[in-house]
Amino acid sequence: MSIEILMPALSPTMTEGKLAKWLVKEGDQVNSGDIIAEIETDKATMELEAVDEGVIGEILVAEGTESVEVNKPIGILLEEGEDKIKTKNKSKEAKKSWSTKKIKKSSAKRDNGLIEKEKRDKHSPLSTELNLSAPLPHSKRIFISPLARRIAESSNLDISSISGTGPGGRIIKNDVEGYLNSISKSPIIKQTKESESYSTERSFEVIQNSNIRKIIAKRLTEAKIEIPHFYLTIECNIDKLLNIRKELNENPSSDFKLSVNDFIIKASALALKKVPSVNASWAGEAIHQNNQVDISVAVATENGLITPIVKDADQKGLSEISTEMKTLAERARDNKLKPEEFQGGGFSISNLGMYGIKEFTAIINPPQSAILAVGAGIKKPAIINEEVGIATIMNCTLSCDHRVIDGAVGAQFLSHFKPLIEEPLTLLL
Repeated sequence: MSIEILMPALSPTMTEGKLAKWLVKEGDQVNSGDIIAEIETDKATMELEAVDEGVIGEILVAEGTESVEVNKPIGILLEEGEDKIKTKNKSKEAKKSWSTKKIKKSSAKRDNGLIEKEKRDKHSPLSTELNLSAPLPHSKRIFISPLARRIAESSNLDISSISGTGPGGRIIKNDVEGYLNSISKSPIIKQTKESESYSTERSFEVIQNSNIRKIIAKRLTEAKIEIPHFYLTIECNIDKLLNIRKELNENPSSDFKLSVNDFIIKASALALKKVPSVNASWAGEAIHQNNQVDISVAVATENGLITPIVKDADQKGLSEISTEMKTLAERARDNKLKPEEFQGGGFSISNLGMYGIKEFTAIINPPQSAILAVGAGIKKPAIINEEVGIATIMNCTLSCDHRVIDGAVGAQFLSHFKPLIEEPLTLLL
């Protein structure tokens, strides 16, 4: 009996994904455990393994297809001796049912959209003012979707010069974007503002968003809107930390190179042990306080940010944290992290100090309740032993979810974090 290859759920939050690439073709023999496809999830590009052995009878979803729902069949695996023709007939019936559902769904959306548009046209002066749905004087009537109209307005486009490919010649989103793409090749775009005409050079390249980038945008927007953020900032004198780091890294017997971020991870872990209520998440009817100190560290990749996790960071030494973090960062940039290496974590760190950023605030990574934004160490005047001197000061800003963390609790965390950074020998004990 044929076996359907289903779109897997490769993370707890995944509802759909992109079938990035097939690594097999129809007719190929596969064994259990063979890598047959690459799936782009909401976090990274993951490998899909075959769970049974057989022959690839048919590929139902082409590579490069986005928004493939979890548990939707993407291919057919034939067992030994199975008739490929019968399987194809079966898959055609399956495709037909999916297509029918899709048509019904899109038709319902289109009908509802037209009804809503008719209501707006009757009761809202917007269509009259813009004169987009009524006949134009000395011109033919122009039909345009609301989304396409908004894009055209924001780009100061004359919609009469755009050809529509929608039903009945209606101008749709793709028509406007295609027109924008075509005129972007011309270096001069004329614009009018308050009856004053002028020309300016403006060109752009359309870069399609990856599935990862779309999910990052969706999650961060939800986090910023739904989580009540507040921010606490402290200054840390890191001169002693830099001196100890230099001594340890220059030690001939050392087989590791510590970064400032390694000290920050360790200090954050120990501070979380002192103030465990920061190592928690909001769960509606309750607050979940984590028993393990697992710290997510933001790493920039070509596809966007990902946060590999240093697990049990409070129980590891600086050298172990350093080695583990280098491996995780490298695997993250190569899209080779396993789900358990970036899913979870109770606290995040985002460090932009290496880019010279003095201070910034970070958006909380749900379901966590706090993230520490770390700036660059900058030499500036400071009071040292009651005298004015020069010190290397690093600004750290804690973003807190006020549903979980009160101001005093966040301040307690930073009051433990600061002395650990300023007296780094305590991190070596």
